[in-house]
Amino acid sequence: MATLLYILLAVVALVVFLALIAPKTYDVSRSIEIESPKNEVFDYLKYLKNMDEWSPWAQKDPNMKKKFTGTDGEVGAISYWNGNKDVGEGEQEITKIVNGDRIESELRFLKPWKSTSDCYTKVENSGVSATKVTWGFTGKNKFPMNIMALFMSMDKMVGKDFEEGLATLKATLEKK
Repeated sequence: MATLLYILLAVVALVVFLALIAPKTYDVSRSIEIESPKNEVFDYLKYLKNMDEWSPWAQKDPNMKKKFTGTDGEVGAISYWNGNKDVGEGEQEITKIVNGDRIESELRFLKPWKSTSDCYTKVENSGVSATKVTWGFTGKNKFPMNIMALFMSMDKMVGKDFEEGLATLKATLEKK
């Protein structure tokens, strides 16, 4: 009985230790340069419906159910999706627009697990007629997910999708 108690205490101590050293937040972003004027890129990015043309998740499930509420391109607009196991279910709401500079959104994932993240796209002049676009998201790792973050990198899990999406965005905007 005493051995079982020591094992249980050791497991609890290990979980507490891992929770203390585990990352509490994540921040994933990628950037790309697009040969298109900043104002044109920004005007395209602020519309949630345009994401269907370049989002890597739209490509992973072309049959996903989509619903839009609010006025697209304005604070409060919401894009809801429900797709296959690769894209899950959730919604994105525009929470802030800094005209010509940055669009901020809240991502609310419902499936395969509930979580909330902050998402952003930022545009900057890059040369005479080029624009640097940065796409990223940040959030908090809550217990017990923060322990899993010790063994799984959010950057590795989502970074490739961001790179793929930005490459598609570049191709889409440069051919317009």
